[in-house]
Amino acid sequence: MATEDDTPLDQVISLLELLAADASIPRLAAAPAPDAAKDLVLRVGSARDEHRRRESAQSALLDTARELASEKNPAVVLDAIVRRARTLLGTDLAYLTLYDPDAGDTFMRVTDGSVSAEFQSLRLSLGVGLGGLVASSHKPYWTADYSTDQRFSHTTTIDSGVGDEGIVAICGTPLIVESNFVGVLFAANRSPRPFSRSEVALLGNLAALAAVAIVQTRALADAQAALSALSTAHQTVRQQAVGVERAAAAHDRFAHVVLGGGGVDDVTQALVELLGGWAVLFDDAGGRRGSFGPVPSPEGEDDHLLQHPVVDRSRHDVGRLVEDDGVHAIGVIAAHEQLGTLVVGLPGTLEEADQRTVERAAVVTALVLLFERQADETRQTARNRIVADLVGARGSRDDRTGYLRDAGLDPRAPICLLVVRGGAATQHRALALTVSTTLGEGTLVGTHDDEIIALVPGDDPDALARALAERLTRTPPITVGGTGPIGDVDGLPTAHEEAARTVGALIALGRAGTGAAATELGFAGLIVGADPDVQAYVRAVLGPVLAYDHERGSDLVGTLAAYFAASSSPRHAAQELHVHVNTVAQRLGRVASLLGDDWQHPDRALEIQLALRLRRLLAPPFASA
Repeated sequence: MATEDDTPLDQVISLLELLAADASIPRLAAAPAPDAAKDLVLRVGSARDEHRRRESAQSALLDTARELASEKNPAVVLDAIVRRARTLLGTDLAYLTLYDPDAGDTFMRVTDGSVSAEFQSLRLSLGVGLGGLVASSHKPYWTADYSTDQRFSHTTTIDSGVGDEGIVAICGTPLIVESNFVGVLFAANRSPRPFSRSEVALLGNLAALAAVAIVQTRALADAQAALSALSTAHQTVRQQAVGVERAAAAHDRFAHVVLGGGGVDDVTQALVELLGGWAVLFDDAGGRRGSFGPVPSPEGEDDHLLQHPVVDRSRHDVGRLVEDDGVHAIGVIAAHEQLGTLVVGLPGTLEEADQRTVERAAVVTALVLLFERQADETRQTARNRIVADLVGARGSRDDRTGYLRDAGLDPRAPICLLVVRGGAATQHRALALTVSTTLGEGTLVGTHDDEIIALVPGDDPDALARALAERLTRTPPITVGGTGPIGDVDGLPTAHEEAARTVGALIALGRAGTGAAATELGFAGLIVGADPDVQAYVRAVLGPVLAYDHERGSDLVGTLAAYFAASSSPRHAAQELHVHVNTVAQRLGRVASLLGDDWQHPDRALEIQLALRLRRLLAPPFASA
C-alpha cells in the first residue's frame, strides 16, 4: 500500500490496485494519491457501485417477477409484493393500498412491518395525504419527513394513523396498468431518510410488476369464476337433461298405464318403480284406493297416515306437492273437485324432476278416476234400467230372470230387496255407486223413483239392512228398509213396495239412519208388511209367556189380559181373577222375568196389549200356541 513518502506515480499505481481489488469508496478516499487521480478513481468506484446496485435491483426485480408469475392466489401475490418492496429498499415497513372504485378512495390491503391497528385501518381519499396525492396524480411522491412536508393535504385521521405507526419518511408510487389505476405501493421509515431517485425508480419498477401481477391474478380469478359459472351451468343443463329424460320415462310409463286400461293400483306401482319408496292413494272419504311399496300402515289402519300434517296441507295447497319429514302429499284434482289424495314416502327433499313426476302421477290418477267414474256411471245407468224393469214387472218373466243372472244373482236362491233412502236427489247417483261398492260383486243396485234399490243374495233382510245402514253413516242419515227372502222374480214388485213402506216407517218412528226389516218393526210391521204374519208377531211379543203356560199349564197370559183390562191395577185384576192380590203380584213378577223388566214401559206395554188382542182373534189352534 502506498505511503506519503512514495512518489506520486507509486501512489497512483497503488490506488489503481485498490480499485482493481474492489476496495470500498471510503478506503479509496483514504488512500494517499494526487487529487486528480483520486477524484477519477472515486468516480470510477462510484460508477462501479451504482452499476452493481442496478444489477442487484434488476436481479431482485427478475426474482420478484418470477415469484409473482408463479403465484395464482391474489392474497399471496400482494403479500409477496409488499414484503419484497421492504427488503429491496431496506425500509422499516412497506404497505399497499388498493383502489375502491365504488367508494372513490383507497384502502389498506397489505402491510409488512406495521404494528399499529389504527394505521392498518386507514382509508385514503384521492388527493389527501401523500398516498391520496399519488392516487389522484398517478405520479410517485416521497418525503424525508412527512409531518413537516406541506406539499401534502394533511388530515387529522391520516396524521393520527401515521403518528401512531411512528412513520417519518415515506415514498409512494402508483400501480398502473394500461392507464388503469390499481393502487399505491409504499416504503416508509420511522426515522428521517431521503429517498434517492434510483430507490424511487426501483420502487416504481416493483410497483409496475405488482400492478401487472394484480391485474393478471384478477383476470385469472375472473376466468376461474367464469369457468366455475360455466361448470355450474353445464351441471344445471346436465341435471335438466337428466330430468327431461326421467320426465320422458315417467310420461311413457304413465301413458302405458292409461292406454293399457290400468287402474290406480297400476299408477301407484309405476310411481314407486320410478322413484322408489312407497305410495298410497286415498279417496275423498279417506278410504284407501291403491297402494304399492312398504306402506308404514297396513290397509284398514290408515288413521295416523291420514292425520299426517302433509295430508291436511295438501287440501289447502290445491294442486301443490307438500312435504314433511320424508312424506309428500298432493291432492288429486279434476274439474275443481278433489277426488282423493296421493301420499308418497321418499326420504329428504325431492329433486325438481321427481316433484314433477309425483305431480304428473296425481294428474294421471285423476284421469284414471274420471275414467272409472264415467264407466261406473255408464254401468249404473244400465243397472237403473234393469232395476226399474224388475220392480215394475216390465218385460217377460224370462227376460227379468236373465237380468238377475247377468248381475250375478241366482234366481233360484233366496234374495233380499233393500230400499235405501236419504240425501239430496242430486246425490242419488253418487250414493248408488257407493252402495254398489259397499255391497260388492254379486249384487244389483240401481235407482228408481228417487230411491236406491239393492237386490242382495241372502235370507235375513233385517241383518242385511242393519249392516248396510251402519256402513253408510253420513249426514244427512241414510235409512235402509229390507224385505225377503224372495224366491221368485214375480215377487219383486210387492217386495219393493214393502221395503219402501218399511223405510218410511223407520223414518216416521224416529229411527232415521238405521236399517231394519218390516218384521222387526213390531206392530208397525203389521201395517207396512205386504203379507203381515200376525201369528209370528204374537209369538215374537208373547212367546216366552206362551211357552211357560204351555209347559206348566199356568195362565200367565190370562193374568196379563186381566191386568191390562183393569187399567194396570193388581187389586182390580185379582178381583176379576178371584185370586189374592199377592198371587197377581207373583204372576206379574214371573212375567217380568220372562219378558224383561221393561215390559210395562208404554211402548212395550202397547205391543203386549196389541199382541193379546190379536191372539184372541186367531183361530183356536193358534191361540194356544
